[in-house]
Amino acid sequence: MVTAVTNWGRSGLHDWLIQRFTAIVLAAYTLFLVGFIICHPNLTYAEWSGLFGTLWMRVFSLLALVSTVAHGWIGLWGVLTDYITTRMVGGSALFLRMTAMLIYVLICVTFVVWGVEIIWGLS
Repeated sequence: MVTAVTNWGRSGLHDWLIQRFTAIVLAAYTLFLVGFIICHPNLTYAEWSGLFGTLWMRVFSLLALVSTVAHGWIGLWGVLTDYITTRMVGGSALFLRMTAMLIYVLICVTFVVWGVEIIWGLS
């Protein structure tokens, strides 16, 4: 039996809803950026900088950043609990899952701190 120690929400339904919401945010962000690039074939640094200088785009980018982390967390947790089991690796399954999640947390903290610094210009 898999414990709920590493999942993001309180239940599978919460995780499912978070996963779907973050997928919608990431899809909308990607479609917006692709549309913006297509609509500006001779995109200049000034236009790009102007886009990311607006408050709504910074908030949208931060939401996409947080959505990436949450989406990845739930996805990785699902994969690890499905494929790293005691049948596969014996008693060290929990250790392997926790180690992988710890590595993911370290990467995500770096990613978010760096992303916030880039988005909000806190240098």
